[in-house]
Amino acid sequence: MILFLLPAGDYDPTEAAVPWAALRDAGFEVRFATPGGKVALADPRLTDLGFSWLSPWLMTRRAELATYRRLTDDRWFLAPSSYADVDPADITGLFVPGGHAAGMRTLLEDATAQQLFARVFTQGLPVGAVCHGVLLAARAKDPATGRSVLHGRRTTALTSLLELTGWNLTRFWLGRYYRTYRTTVQQEVTAALADPGHFLAGPPLPVRDTAARPGRGFAVKDGNYVSARWPGDCHRLAAEYLALVRAHAAGAVHRSG
Repeated sequence: MILFLLPAGDYDPTEAAVPWAALRDAGFEVRFATPGGKVALADPRLTDLGFSWLSPWLMTRRAELATYRRLTDDRWFLAPSSYADVDPADITGLFVPGGHAAGMRTLLEDATAQQLFARVFTQGLPVGAVCHGVLLAARAKDPATGRSVLHGRRTTALTSLLELTGWNLTRFWLGRYYRTYRTTVQQEVTAALADPGHFLAGPPLPVRDTAARPGRGFAVKDGNYVSARWPGDCHRLAAEYLALVRAHAAGAVHRSG
């Protein structure tokens, strides 16, 4: 069972729906967990409210929004577990989407979610994270070392350039919407790494990928872990994470045989 950790709300719909669809369409079981076991909806500004004249650039694209609508009809999406009720023994993989709005804090600051992430990560199971979701990885501590599970790994995440560009474009009417924390995602994630050079920012002018052209996206794979920066990387990320899950599943079959 691949577990998606969602906040109480406000996550990015593309970052959750595109990897979910790749896994489900490949026949893998995907379930969900939220802080209190209640259905969690994506950031309404990304799905419905928009960004005025900036909507064509900042809102969720039509194809990805259709995938999100499909996700919200999924029976497991409509019956999530709470973080506390998840049995780690049932998990064969873990995925964490991101998002900018304040509701993301209900995931990123949750000690149980951090412990779940650390357990799955250190067991070598397939783990994926994107955008602010990488903050959960940075905050998850390896019990054997007391350091972040990302210490010694390579990763990407929402870059400071992307985060501050979104904030500067919208801050005069949306305030801190694009600044979930005073420290940027890239700064906090980099501080958790063994070497600042282990943070890979990717091309400075990112291009959105598509289902037909996933190679436009940017993702970083390191062992059992794959990460990406923003919604524009999610088709590439979905393909990379699906490959990890398939490889692990094939290895499990081989070991059991």
